[in-house]
Amino acid sequence: MSATVDGATPVRAWREYLKLTQAEVAARIGISQPSYAKPEESDTLRRPTIGKIAKALGVAAEQLDS
Repeated sequence: MSATVDGATPVRAWREYLKLTQAEVAARIGISQPSYAKPEESDTLRRPTIGKIAKALGVAAEQLDS
Protein backbone atom coordinates (compact mmCIF):
# COMPACT_ATOMS: atom_id res chain seq x y z
CA MET A 1 0.00 0.00 0.00
CA SER A 2 1.57 3.25 -1.01
CA ALA A 3 -1.13 5.67 -2.06
CA THR A 4 -2.80 8.12 0.23
CA VAL A 5 -6.19 9.77 -0.03
CA ASP A 6 -6.08 13.39 1.12
CA GLY A 7 -3.05 12.51 3.23
CA ALA A 8 -4.61 9.34 4.68
CA THR A 9 -3.85 5.75 3.85
CA PRO A 10 -6.68 3.82 2.16
CA VAL A 11 -7.26 1.94 5.44
CA ARG A 12 -7.79 5.17 7.35
CA ALA A 13 -9.85 6.72 4.55
CA TRP A 14 -12.22 3.74 4.48
CA ARG A 15 -12.54 3.68 8.28
CA GLU A 16 -13.40 7.37 8.36
CA TYR A 17 -15.78 7.04 5.39
CA LEU A 18 -17.60 4.26 7.27
CA LYS A 19 -17.71 6.49 10.38
CA LEU A 20 -15.93 3.93 12.56
CA THR A 21 -13.46 4.66 15.32
CA GLN A 22 -10.11 2.96 15.57
CA ALA A 23 -11.40 1.26 18.73
CA GLU A 24 -14.42 -0.15 16.89
CA VAL A 25 -12.30 -1.62 14.09
CA ALA A 26 -9.76 -2.96 16.57
CA ALA A 27 -12.55 -4.69 18.52
CA ARG A 28 -13.83 -6.31 15.31
CA ILE A 29 -10.35 -7.66 14.65
CA GLY A 30 -9.81 -8.66 18.27
CA ILE A 31 -6.85 -6.39 19.04
CA SER A 32 -6.30 -3.23 21.07
CA GLN A 33 -6.77 0.24 19.60
CA PRO A 34 -3.03 1.07 19.86
CA SER A 35 -2.20 -2.17 18.03
CA TYR A 36 -4.60 -1.18 15.24
CA ALA A 37 -3.38 2.42 14.98
CA LYS A 38 0.11 1.52 13.75
CA PRO A 39 -0.94 -0.52 10.70
CA GLU A 40 -3.58 2.08 9.80
CA GLU A 41 -0.85 4.65 9.17
CA SER A 42 1.59 2.26 7.50
CA ASP A 43 2.42 2.53 3.81
CA THR A 44 3.28 -1.18 3.65
CA LEU A 45 1.04 -3.85 5.08
CA ARG A 46 1.30 -7.59 4.79
CA ARG A 47 -1.42 -9.36 2.83
CA PRO A 48 -2.86 -11.14 5.94
CA THR A 49 -3.11 -7.82 7.78
CA ILE A 50 -4.90 -6.21 4.85
CA GLY A 51 -7.31 -9.17 4.78
CA LYS A 52 -8.16 -8.86 8.49
CA ILE A 53 -8.73 -5.13 8.27
CA ALA A 54 -10.80 -5.46 5.09
CA LYS A 55 -13.02 -8.05 6.76
CA ALA A 56 -13.48 -5.82 9.81
CA LEU A 57 -14.44 -2.89 7.56
CA GLY A 58 -16.65 -5.00 5.29
CA VAL A 59 -14.74 -4.11 2.13
CA ALA A 60 -12.68 -6.10 -0.38
CA ALA A 61 -8.96 -6.35 0.36
CA GLU A 62 -8.26 -4.87 -3.06
CA GLN A 63 -9.95 -1.66 -1.95
CA LEU A 64 -7.30 -1.23 0.74
CA ASP A 65 -4.34 -2.13 -1.41
CA SER A 66 -3.56 0.74 -3.71
